[in-house]
Amino acid sequence: MKKWKQYDIIAAKQQLMTSFANEPQALNETSMIRYAECALPLWAYALVFIFGGIYYCFLEALFRGYTHWTMGVTGGACFLGLFFISIKGRKQPLLLLCLEGSLLITVLEFTVGCVVNLVLGWHVWDYSSLHFHLLGQISLLYSIVWFFLCIPGIRLCRIFYALLLCDVPAEKELDIYETQIR
Repeated sequence: MKKWKQYDIIAAKQQLMTSFANEPQALNETSMIRYAECALPLWAYALVFIFGGIYYCFLEALFRGYTHWTMGVTGGACFLGLFFISIKGRKQPLLLLCLEGSLLITVLEFTVGCVVNLVLGWHVWDYSSLHFHLLGQISLLYSIVWFFLCIPGIRLCRIFYALLLCDVPAEKELDIYETQIR
């Protein structure tokens, strides 16, 4: 097995960050195929889940004034789902990815809401005062909000993926990055 050169790893990471952050369409076909083939280790998915849960709790506390631990779990699951949508659907139009993300988040919100609010009676949230709600657990308004929040969310997921991908040791990945950098 070849030893990795530190400067190659740093250069590859910089190239991926620039490609994903500025212009996702700038990635060439070889690198897109490599992304599709790469599987991250379990700790990377756990990291994405934890980040999503903490970030969602922070946002909810900021805008709502309080949060609940179940929102951390739900936020982590939503961010992890959005992570998969953004990576697997990288060739799809952004609006379609946002629609998929919004549907996923709405389904998870409804499922968790039914368990936490209706079955357990914890009353974490209640949308029954909003128009176009379903059992007070989801509403059309928040589904639209999730749609627009998926735009920066997808970008963040792709940056996360690029960072995590560069930290996964695999001889094939290094060979591909070395040829792209030169």
